Amino acid sequence: MIYIEKISGFAHIQDLGRFGYRNFGIGHAGAMDPLALQAGNLLLENTFDASAIELSLGGITLTFDCDTPFCLTGALCEAYLDDNPIYAYWRYTAKAKQRLTIKRLTQGNYCYLCVAGGFLVPQVLGSYSTDLKAGFGGYKGRCLAKGDHIPTGKRDLYLSSIGIEPIAFTNNIYFIASSEFSAFTSESQQYFTQQTWSLSQNSNRMGYRFSGEKPLQLKQPLEMLSYAAPMGTVQVPPDGQPIILMADTQTTGGYPKIACVIQADLGRLAQNKLGDPLQFHLISRQQALEISQQNQLYLENIRRTTYEAR
Repeated sequence: MIYIEKISGFAHIQDLGRFGYRNFGIGHAGAMDPLALQAGNLLLENTFDASAIELSLGGITLTFDCDTPFCLTGALCEAYLDDNPIYAYWRYTAKAKQRLTIKRLTQGNYCYLCVAGGFLVPQVLGSYSTDLKAGFGGYKGRCLAKGDHIPTGKRDLYLSSIGIEPIAFTNNIYFIASSEFSAFTSESQQYFTQQTWSLSQNSNRMGYRFSGEKPLQLKQPLEMLSYAAPMGTVQVPPDGQPIILMADTQTTGGYPKIACVIQADLGRLAQNKLGDPLQFHLISRQQALEISQQNQLYLENIRRTTYEAR
């Protein structure tokens, strides 16, 4: 069990998401940085999709009621176990009554607190993720608050302290061309990859909005039917400033799609802070597969590290 004593950011329970219900208008939610969530779970010998706390835009203070292995992944942060500094991508075992304080995020946008066995919240439609828009899943369908107490999956367990390679931050994001890429002018196709885009302040878990000096333009007006809109889809509204759909995206969209961020880079995209400059790079499907395989190799290395530490 953990007891939340103080919270200054946005925190909620997430796993890898809720799938198979988009035809009912239910989004998948889930972690904004899926690779970081998987890394933390594997470091704790959990299943890769166990539930964790996703924290952004602030800090949190909580107490463990029993010996509990835990780790922090994703964003780097200033954090303490009682008065001792701790570090992201390291596994620790908290003793009963010890206090974990995450004061602030120092690099990155989303931090994951993973615990041995995950958090024991009700599973809704096959997932533990919080759907903040619809108000269900996770812990009572909402953000966590002072006074909340959440059961953990394993009690009175000890795991040795080990560390793994952190996931690198980057503002260079890879994409593949989407179905309406050719409907944009050749100049706009070049603008999308050649100019630097700024992550706008009104971005959130639903969508990352970007502003650039040269807006994107279609060759001619285009009438669009509604289409399924998964995370990573790059839509271009009439103002020519692209929007990338994120974890809490709506299930359908109607704006022209110039690109889709590769799945392997979604977490790296999410970790950029508001106002950060980004650049996009067009790659082939084969190159996208190779980057995905690199992510899988990273996770396999974590499995090997935890196995050897037993």
